[in-house]
Amino acid sequence: MKLTIQLPTDRVHEPDEFLTAAALAEMGACVEQAGFDACFVTDHPAPTDDWLASGGHQTLDPFVALSFVAAATSRIRLQLHVLIAAYRNPFLSAKAIASLDVLSGGRVIAGMAAGYLEGEFDALGVDFAARNEITDERIREMKRIWEGGSITLAGRDFRAEGITTLPRPAQRPHPPIWIGGNSKLAIRRAAELGDGWLPFPTPKPMAERVRTAVLATLDDLRDRIAFLRACEKEAGRSAPLDVAFVPWGMRMNANEPVDFAKLADTSAELGELGVTWLTINPPRGTRAAYCDW
Repeated sequence: MKLTIQLPTDRVHEPDEFLTAAALAEMGACVEQAGFDACFVTDHPAPTDDWLASGGHQTLDPFVALSFVAAATSRIRLQLHVLIAAYRNPFLSAKAIASLDVLSGGRVIAGMAAGYLEGEFDALGVDFAARNEITDERIREMKRIWEGGSITLAGRDFRAEGITTLPRPAQRPHPPIWIGGNSKLAIRRAAELGDGWLPFPTPKPMAERVRTAVLATLDDLRDRIAFLRACEKEAGRSAPLDVAFVPWGMRMNANEPVDFAKLADTSAELGELGVTWLTINPPRGTRAAYCDW
């Protein structure tokens, strides 16, 4: 079982504590020295006021934040959790991911999802109703761009004729793509286009808020992993995908203390189901408390 941990780049109202170059370097080095396998950041370029008022969060640009962490570390993997693929032209996303992968020595995990915040789509000029179709297109387009060489590529909102985009990612053919979301559509996307799946605990009220399927019990997760394995077989996959899951009781941006004995038991249960990574969200506090944790 591997571990990925959230970096508190959402703490924008405490910039001196969390958003300086020194702070990111310190926290990145701490999680690497502690033995974590990856660290992750979120993606919200234009969050709505209503969403922020009801528990949503701001964040640094994910590529800039992870670049600072990459410069201060040498081993830990750098995870996008998750990039909303529809928000950006595929050439821009492919260039940013490849650049970070090259400069970090091949350490990027490209988590992607369709997104759910309609007002953010509106602010960025992206069709919310078509987000799933756009996400699939963007992933396929980025894969084509990462192949290198001169390409001609037509998307729904661009046309590229005789375009060469370098450098290619350090990881070949590209960094692992992990797909976020609990729905059967997201699971099929992971099996057909990805290298991993990123489900997360979602009781019914939260599921409605983030527009995904309810995933509230161990049985729910067991059923979804079984569906993933069936989709993998249908897609002709030769090996099972990675599954990265947030342990019960460790929701993002939580303040609750962690019961480590319970976490160990939960980890064992999740491992038996086929979870290969745990997504850890430490309690909120100071930077010193984060590093000590």
